[in-house]
Amino acid sequence: MHKLHSTGRAASGPETAGRTIHWARRYDVLAGLLGLGVNRPNSRMIVEMAGIKPGDKVLDVACGTGSLTLTAEKAVGKSGSVHGIDASAEMIEVARKKAQRRGSSTVFEVGLVEKLGYPDATFDVVISRLAIHHLPGDLKRQGFREIWRVLRPGGRLFVADFRVPNNPVLAHVTSALVGPTMMAYDISAIPPILAEAGFVDVASGPTRSAFLAFVSGRKLAS
Repeated sequence: MHKLHSTGRAASGPETAGRTIHWARRYDVLAGLLGLGVNRPNSRMIVEMAGIKPGDKVLDVACGTGSLTLTAEKAVGKSGSVHGIDASAEMIEVARKKAQRRGSSTVFEVGLVEKLGYPDATFDVVISRLAIHHLPGDLKRQGFREIWRVLRPGGRLFVADFRVPNNPVLAHVTSALVGPTMMAYDISAIPPILAEAGFVDVASGPTRSAFLAFVSGRKLAS
């Protein structure tokens, strides 16, 4: 949900064909309603399912206001490091303020998944929550190729993205919060794109969240 409402050049941000959120401060209110706040069970679940461990170097793609990113920092410990990127300068501004309040060393930067500003084989794990569904098909493909590039051999990608809740009442309430476009999203289209980008051991399935399913993959160790 970090890319929404405007197409083309993001205000105070890089040019992208994806859609970018600029209402960063209100975003945390919506995230809280869906149980996605910093260090909440949802963020801890994603960090656990992604297999993030002490010493890992982690990239959070489309990190928004940094809630998941800062939770990942706790998992990597002092021997690891975490970077968060988002196309929205407003999101990064809020994330940096959160990090400063917490005395965090996490690095937040404005950046695009389709053009990652990191050398090859930089990260052990790349994570992303509620963002990939906002990328058009060609950008998804380019973005996953870029993620594959910056992963170290044996590195892992874990994407948590929207799924329509099975409970019809909850689905109705969720639709009012997120709108019909997201309700029509189908995460099952992602695994073939990951395989096309070069990932192996591609897997997908539900999470403990009523709102999220996952897709994961690994870069083959050399």
